[in-house]
Amino acid sequence: MTDAVLLEVVDGVATVTLNRPARRNALDDELRAGLAQCMDRIESDRAVRAVVLAGSDGAFCAGGDLRGIRAAELDNDGWRERMKSAHAWLSRLLSLDRAVIAAVDGPAFGAGFSLALAADFVVASPRARFCLSFMRLGLVPDFGAWHTLPRIVGVQRAKELMLSAREVPAEEAKALGIVLELVPQDQVLRRAQALAASFVQASPLAVSLVKRALAAGPADLHTVLEREADAQALCFGSAAHKAAVGRFLDKQPALFQWPTGE
Repeated sequence: MTDAVLLEVVDGVATVTLNRPARRNALDDELRAGLAQCMDRIESDRAVRAVVLAGSDGAFCAGGDLRGIRAAELDNDGWRERMKSAHAWLSRLLSLDRAVIAAVDGPAFGAGFSLALAADFVVASPRARFCLSFMRLGLVPDFGAWHTLPRIVGVQRAKELMLSAREVPAEEAKALGIVLELVPQDQVLRRAQALAASFVQASPLAVSLVKRALAAGPADLHTVLEREADAQALCFGSAAHKAAVGRFLDKQPALFQWPTGE
């Protein structure tokens, strides 16, 4: 594992930390390779029940590595292949069957904003800033933002954020639904890890099925109800459901509890 990305697994929670503080955790080739390696390890370890994405030293991710981009000197086919190689691990993150929480402190710009959007939940500090800065560089948003952002803020607002390339402060990001919770700067990672830890006691089947259903996108009512029936039938037969019902009937507290705010 490269030092550009740190992976720590504690009690079922994997914390993935972007570790290029001198470059504000910009996504250079080594960092991208490290993220791909993290996905390999997380996917293969079923004891990992939730993932936290974080950045080191007061920055989540400043976006792409512009020095590396300028030095690459690729033609159209080369840039397309470069993007597809990044999409290979990004699509695995987006479709991961476990909860993913982004802990955002400081800037989440460009592809860093897109990376935060790939999480199921975003916990941020008041000094977090979000910006799809691509238009400033004559580029289009990437890293899945075309898919994720409109689902959160709607098409019109997504167009505005993409085409204006303006910075979104933490409070506005929360109002738009991009951020789930704002917490003090020194509590961001701890709160994200507490949310992740709650999923260690959740039904992995239920978590997976909810994520898969919502990722499938809009469908007609009949299709949605059919999907719902199929998913619920699987859950009714699961050991997690039977154990949870047993605890309820025995008047024991449920194992899965969403953590209260601090």
